Order: sequence, then structure tokens, then C-alpha cells
Amino acid sequence: MTTDELEKLTFEDAIKELEKLVDSLDKGDISLDEAIAAYDRGSKLKDYCQKKLQEAKMKIETIQSSDNNDTLSKNLSPFKSE
Repeated sequence: MTTDELEKLTFEDAIKELEKLVDSLDKGDISLDEAIAAYDRGSKLKDYCQKKLQEAKMKIETIQSSDNNDTLSKNLSPFKSE
């Protein structure tokens, strides 16, 4: 599977596919070649999911940082010299 094909998957679809691969590997009812291919595919899906989670984490941190800056600027009054 190419990177472009992976990028078309939603996070949820990638997780579902990864779970199916893990289940098939756990059952052990597939050939060695199929197991190797499933492992390779699973590794790519895992990396893709980790990337998506990291991107989501960064977005949330950016939003939280923005919210904190807005709150801070609203709570601070300008310095007044007497």
C-alpha cells in the first residue's frame, strides 16, 4: 500500500483494519507469507495512526495555547502609572 492510499483512510478505518490484521495474526490460521504481508501492512497502519494522533495532539495544544493567551490578555489590565 502506498502512502497516498494510506492518507485516504480515516483514522477510524485504519484502526479497524489494524485490529482485523492483529486478530488474523493472533488466530494463526494464515500462511507465513500472509502473516509477513499482514505484519508489514500493520506496521504501516500503526505508523499512520500514530502520525494522525500526533497531529491531533498538536492541534489541541495549539487551541489550548490560543485559548490561554486570550484568557490571559482579557484578565490583565494595562499598566497604569500614577
